[in-house]
Amino acid sequence: METSASNLKQISNPDFRNAFPEIFRIMDRWQCSQDEQCTLLGIDSRTTLNKYRRGEYPLNINRDMLERMSYILNINKNLKIIFANKESVDNWVRKPNSHPFFNGSSAMDVMLHGNIADLYNVATRVKA
Repeated sequence: METSASNLKQISNPDFRNAFPEIFRIMDRWQCSQDEQCTLLGIDSRTTLNKYRRGEYPLNINRDMLERMSYILNINKNLKIIFANKESVDNWVRKPNSHPFFNGSSAMDVMLHGNIADLYNVATRVKA
């Protein structure tokens, strides 16, 4: 995915802040380390991640992070539709996957390549 000035545009709508607690709950259920959380959200500092986890959210958010958060929420939502068992929902991202796209890797392995396109690709394959 191409990075352009429009992708880095700051979004000041405060509604995105409401998503942070759920994003962190999802990543906790996915058993993400701090480094993995930083990669998934496109954050380059654990200090920033820890500020956000404490509820010290930014006043503005760039389009990149907003898109990442949206994919995480959608992946989790679609997994809840696909699987009745909560444990399956939470563990699916870590399990090796035989689908040709994943080629034996887990969804988390793919998402941790760090690009928005990786989250998008996982999200499109989980669409219920």
